[in-house]
Amino acid sequence: MSSALPVGVFDSGIGGLTVLAALQQRLPHERFLYLGDTARLPYGTKTAATVGRYAQQAVQALVNRGVKAVVVACNTAAAAALPALAAGNPGVPLLGVIEPGAAAAVAATRSGRIAVLATEGTVRGGAYQQAIHRLLPTAKVSALPATLFVALAEEGWTDNEVAQAAARRYLQPLFARPEAIPDVLVLGCTHFPPLAGAIRAAVGDGVCIVDSAITTAQALAGLLGARGLDAGRTGGDCRFLVTDGAERFARVGPVFLGRVIPPDAIERIDL
Repeated sequence: MSSALPVGVFDSGIGGLTVLAALQQRLPHERFLYLGDTARLPYGTKTAATVGRYAQQAVQALVNRGVKAVVVACNTAAAAALPALAAGNPGVPLLGVIEPGAAAAVAATRSGRIAVLATEGTVRGGAYQQAIHRLLPTAKVSALPATLFVALAEEGWTDNEVAQAAARRYLQPLFARPEAIPDVLVLGCTHFPPLAGAIRAAVGDGVCIVDSAITTAQALAGLLGARGLDAGRTGGDCRFLVTDGAERFARVGPVFLGRVIPPDAIERIDL
């Protein structure tokens, strides 16, 4: 497999651009091909079987385009389908965001109390809870669904009064008992980092907020290096695939990616 091939990055929509931003910062010489399944989001309220089917189709589309590895940036898809995706694509290294996020949370906690803020599907599947307990069996893990955050992020409503009110409503019950307050909060959905300001205001300064994007980028760098697939010093670039709403993707995407997305870099595809 050629090291010059792109790395595929898959998400249910726009949120995975937060992971892509971290990947590009850590690996500026790599080429990336990002696929957002914008026609079928959100994944977080769908059954595991449906999410697994959608994820298989998305990963297959990236594999068909000749990627050298795939980052499953969607927490819900990683929770529901990562083992099946790996088994179905044995020749392509796959990396999810849950294990790196769990490792970062365990490294950061001092009290052993960790909270995970995620979608319904990720919370229901228990993947973060299991990953954290594998690393720290004594951890006390609270998992909280915050589905509305996905819609707020997709609308670009990340730091207004609506976002702040939603953050308070979701998080205040979790922090109501001083003896049970977590010292680490994992953002278990790629849509949530743009709402970090509102989340921080709701939880205060004493809680470490973990975004798995940075640790996922470190894990990808290690994976590519170990397999001799890193691009070396070649110039990096990025192309984008979406299943619907290319114009909206170009308009809202910069909130997550942190830079302008040229419309001519976006291609609409069917899965």
